Amino acid sequence: MSGRDDESFEKKVRAIATELSRSVERAVASIDLDGIARQVELGGERLRELADSTGRWISDTLSDSEADHAAQVRDPESDAAALPGAGPHPLDVPSEEQGRALSALDSGRWRVQPGTDVLLAEGDEASPTDPGGLVGELRARDWIAANGEVTLVGREALKRWSQASVGTENGH
Repeated sequence: MSGRDDESFEKKVRAIATELSRSVERAVASIDLDGIARQVELGGERLRELADSTGRWISDTLSDSEADHAAQVRDPESDAAALPGAGPHPLDVPSEEQGRALSALDSGRWRVQPGTDVLLAEGDEASPTDPGGLVGELRARDWIAANGEVTLVGREALKRWSQASVGTENGH
């Protein structure tokens, strides 16, 4: 391919990605989130927060893809270069400490002190050893919301941790 063909292809991909991003934003804006929330018994605010974060994730992913593609087009010999770190993945299996924290937060035995990264134990429950670092790890993976509530992604992580724990106990 010639350089001109590469530029034309890049412009087409950018135009498609930009239009897709706009379409997703328009679609999210037109959804009756409160009606959906009533049907699945979630608060409209929490569902709106989830939809907004999904829209931001899609926009960020498309923006990152465009930037990565543009960098590769400018420097075709960068195939061996490492990709920039994207941070922890929300589909990771929680560590033992993370899994126990998710479980305690989900059940209400622990809670995050508002406006901080401090975990507080309710009743006779023991607090974790490094609550600040632990809360940051859980937030980085989107397993807990800013207010300390376990997110839908966090509940799925808790399920993966539980399944992995049962598997290791049974010798799998």
